Amino acid sequence: MQTQAQTQAALQAQLQTHAQAPAPVPQEHGHGGLSIMERFKRMAPPPFKGESQPLRVESWMREVEKIFRANRCAEEDKVSLATYMLQVLTVYVLV
Repeated sequence: MQTQAQTQAALQAQLQTHAQAPAPVPQEHGHGGLSIMERFKRMAPPPFKGESQPLRVESWMREVEKIFRANRCAEEDKVSLATYMLQVLTVYVLV
């Protein structure tokens, strides 16, 4: 199991990596209706608050994965949606 410091360092590294380049917004693939991003937001994903406790991080990841499964997200969309959540955190922390 990772220590708090390792988890926090890994999350900080991810935030820095994702903050450098804007994430592409996932789009619906020819089905019309709501985009994947809109459906994802409507399911009220839990905010990630820069948790340093591994159990809270794992809990957040499980909840987001449930939303991914419910929306039948493709792997490339999962990356974009998770990046969006981390960018929301970056804005929250910087403000």
